[in-house]
Amino acid sequence: MIRWVRRVLVTAILIGTAACDGGAEPSAPNAPDPDPEPTSIRLTEVVTGLDQPTALAAPAGDPRTFVAEQPGAIRIIENGELAGTPFLDLSDRTRAQGEQGLLGLVFHPEYGSNGRFFVNYTDLTGDTRIVEYRVSEDGDRADPESASELLLIEQPHGNHNGGDLGFGPDGMLYVSTGDGGGSYDPLGHGQNVETLHGAILRLDVSTPGRATIPPDNPFAGRPEEGAGELWAWGLRNPWRISFDLEEERIYIADVGQGRWEEVNVAPAGEGGLNYGWAVMEGPECVDSANCDTTGLVEPALAYPHPEGCSIIGGAVYRGERLQGVDGHYFFSDLCARFLRSFRYENGEVLEERMWEVEAPAAVGSMGRDGAGEIYILTRDGKALRLDPDDGS
Repeated sequence: MIRWVRRVLVTAILIGTAACDGGAEPSAPNAPDPDPEPTSIRLTEVVTGLDQPTALAAPAGDPRTFVAEQPGAIRIIENGELAGTPFLDLSDRTRAQGEQGLLGLVFHPEYGSNGRFFVNYTDLTGDTRIVEYRVSEDGDRADPESASELLLIEQPHGNHNGGDLGFGPDGMLYVSTGDGGGSYDPLGHGQNVETLHGAILRLDVSTPGRATIPPDNPFAGRPEEGAGELWAWGLRNPWRISFDLEEERIYIADVGQGRWEEVNVAPAGEGGLNYGWAVMEGPECVDSANCDTTGLVEPALAYPHPEGCSIIGGAVYRGERLQGVDGHYFFSDLCARFLRSFRYENGEVLEERMWEVEAPAAVGSMGRDGAGEIYILTRDGKALRLDPDDGS
C-alpha cells in the first residue's frame, strides 16, 4: 500500500438531512451536471532528440512549446516537430554538468506584446544567474544581445541549485533556489533568512531589464532582519515550482535528502512561510532528539523512500484533452517514473491517484504548454504529453 502523509486543516461540514417518507428524494432543479469520471491516461511521444531537457514552457495561447536543454539551448516544438535551429543558445555561457546548466525558463504574462522571457542557469563558474531576454523580429528566434542580468547568486557547491521560475497571479517573478549543496545543509542555509539559498524569491520585473524588491516581501526594507528578495524559505532543493492561476496557489515540489519527498501548497499571496528544512525532512524531524517545529509548515503531501528518490513536479491540469482531472496537480519521480496526481481543496489533499502509466526513462522535468496540457520530459530526450487513453 502506498503511504501518503498530508497536512489536513480541520473544516466544519454541515450535513443537511431530509425527512424520509420511504420514497426516493427528487433531484434538485437545475442541479449542475456531475463531474465526469476521470479518464484513463497514456503518454504520447511528441518529439525525441532533445538533449537532457530540463524545463518546458509556453506563452499562454501560443501553439508552440519551448523546451530548455541542460547544455544551454532553448528548442521549439511546433506541430509535433522539433525545430532545427534553437530559439536561444546559451551553451557558451553555462556549465552543464551534474545538476548545473540551463535549468529554468518562463515567459512574461504579456509576452505576446512585449516579447520578454526569463532564464535561470548556472554560469561557467557555477553561480546562478537570472537573466531577461527578448524575442527578435523573427518570432522563432530570441535576440541574444538583449540580455539583462537581474540577479546573481553565488553557489558554494555544484548541486542543489533549485532552478525554476514562475509568474504568480500578482505578476511578480518567483525564483526557486536550493540550499547550496552538501548533505543535510552543512552551511545552514535552509533556516538562514539572510541568504538567498533554500528559498523562494520574489522579484518585481515590471520595468524591462530590471528587478526590484516588492515592498510587501517579508523582509523588504529591513535588511537587518533578512534578505529582501525572500518570499519563503526552509527548502532543500525545490527543483520545480508551479502556479495554479485559477485557484491562486503555488505548488513547490521539494527534493528530499534520503527519507522523504514532498509537495508544499500555499496561497500565492501568503509570504513568510518556513517549510522546515533542515529541521524537518518531509513530515519528520531530522534529529528527533532535538527538534522544535514551532512555526514550521508541514508538507501538503509526502511520500517515503524507496517509493521514489527525487520528486519531479509538476503542474495543475487546466487543459481540455483530459476529462475529470481539472485542478489536479500531477507529478512524477526521477527514479520511480510514476505518474501521480491529487486535488487540493480547503487545505486538504483529495482524490489521490496513481495512474497506470510509467515514463519510458528517467523523468527530468514536467511542464505545461500554452493550452494548459501537461508534458513529461525524460532524460533520454523525449517530450511526452498526457493524453486520454481511448484504448486504440
